[in-house]
Amino acid sequence: MQIVGNTLEHQWIPFTPNKHFKADPRLFVRAEGVYLVNHHGGKVLDASSGLFCSNAGHGRREITEAVARQVQEMDFVPPFQYGHPGSFELARRVAELTPEGLNYIFFVNSGSEAVETALKAALAYHRARGEAQRVRFVGRERGYHGVNFGGMSVGGMVKNRESFGTGLPGVIHMRHTHIPENRFQRGEGEHGADLADDLQRAVDLCGGDTIAACIVEPIAGSTGILVPPKGYLKRLREICDRHGILLVFDEVICGFGRTGKAFAAHSFDVTPDILTMAKGITNGAVPMGAVAFRDRIYQAVIDATPAEGVIEFFHGYTYSGHPVACAAGLATLDIYKNEGLFERAARLSKPFLDRVFSLKDLAIVTDIRGYGMLGAVDLAPSGKPGQRGYQTLIQLFEAGVLTRVTADTVIVAPPLIAEESHLDQMTEALRKVLTRH
Repeated sequence: MQIVGNTLEHQWIPFTPNKHFKADPRLFVRAEGVYLVNHHGGKVLDASSGLFCSNAGHGRREITEAVARQVQEMDFVPPFQYGHPGSFELARRVAELTPEGLNYIFFVNSGSEAVETALKAALAYHRARGEAQRVRFVGRERGYHGVNFGGMSVGGMVKNRESFGTGLPGVIHMRHTHIPENRFQRGEGEHGADLADDLQRAVDLCGGDTIAACIVEPIAGSTGILVPPKGYLKRLREICDRHGILLVFDEVICGFGRTGKAFAAHSFDVTPDILTMAKGITNGAVPMGAVAFRDRIYQAVIDATPAEGVIEFFHGYTYSGHPVACAAGLATLDIYKNEGLFERAARLSKPFLDRVFSLKDLAIVTDIRGYGMLGAVDLAPSGKPGQRGYQTLIQLFEAGVLTRVTADTVIVAPPLIAEESHLDQMTEALRKVLTRH
């Protein structure tokens, strides 16, 4: 597609400095494997799996063909009062991957919608059990749970909160786990498990029987890959159990093999009550998300409305379980299974983290973190907060590498099909660009 006249003018681009982008656009026109091709014909290594979603790489023919067949056969089915076999089969396949006991799957279209659904279902569950007073939520500083009002409210990233008012009432935030004692820590930090006691403090302040759910990302992704301290998540689980609070894991970023297992819940051996997912569920080919629920949550909500023909949960989306998205999801799960990509990610983690942590000697680098196939490099600020990070993003693009940058942190999360040679290319570009600063 050619850029003609003011072609770029009419789109309002998300999470992007629009004026600067339109003056010097970074456009892609083709993608295959671990590379994208920009509008000048240059190959760019995708070192962030798009936005943590193209885990199996780009241009997967299996997904393309499945989507094409589905569009030709049946393009849409109303998800309210009707259904199609593909969504039920995908729900079964997803439930095979989720932690034991989370067997009920609700389909949505994005991570933001997944979080919204999780919060609503938590309220519905407590109401069904006669505890309608449980209306509070506990989130965490520096957490990211999407951009809808529910997710923004429980999230803790300042720029996502300060422009849109106070959000939902009754939300409490725990402190984040990014503490100096764990700087340059590979994997889980030795310090900070006691930060989970902030949840107990919320209980002591407000009463445990007023809190519906506590929501955290097992690894906080968009804020800069904050890996939990050892024992932190288990401590949250214990406090939730003690006070009847639902524990929600937001695995939109760290699900589908990113930690070397199907979900981070498996990697950290902590089972939540609700688990949100998106991104990797379709390899990014078609928008989709989902929420997995413990059996008792589904059963409580369903059983609370025994009358025939009465809707139990007044929630859903026009495109929930869309036939084309389901086709993409089923093809994606086949790829993960047939190619053993979760196991491959586990094997690739060490060489990946070796390369990321090799940047520790650079003067500009103030911290490095990583787990599985997720890594982050903090840069010393220069000028306004985020200015150096943005410059680094542009320079890496010009050097042929696509990364994710948040404030002054560079995040890398290559596709699970990457070879060590691709990791070398990523690291060499990072070293070259960061040495210039």
